Parts: sequence; C-alpha cells; structure tokens
Amino acid sequence: MTEKKNISDKIADLKEGVDWFYSEDFKIDDASKKYRDLTKLAKEIEEDLAKMKNEIKVIEEDFSK
Repeated sequence: MTEKKNISDKIADLKEGVDWFYSEDFKIDDASKKYRDLTKLAKEIEEDLAKMKNEIKVIEEDFSK
C-alpha cells in the first residue's frame, strides 16, 4: 500500500525535482519526462491547497456562528 504524501512532502519533492534541472545529474534525454512529472505534481499541490482553503473557510464559518 502506498502512503499518501502530505502537502509539505509534495512541495519538498517538487523542489528536489526543480533542483535536478540545475544539478550535474541533469540529462537532456530525461528532461521532458521529469518536466511532465513535476507539472503533474504541481497541479496536485494546487488541488491540495484549494481543498485546504475550502476546509478553512468551513471552519471559519462554524466559529463565526
């Protein structure tokens, strides 16, 4: 069973992936796939943050009553 990563872990993975493009490990043959993977990860992070924002709004509404 794969464990679901939290937002902080995903952001760390994204940073590590971006850093790869500037590292000595960079290979042009792998760049396109890496870019697609990182774009997908960035979208996941955006979705997670949007969900979190909605949850915070619900909590704020509950406390404002």
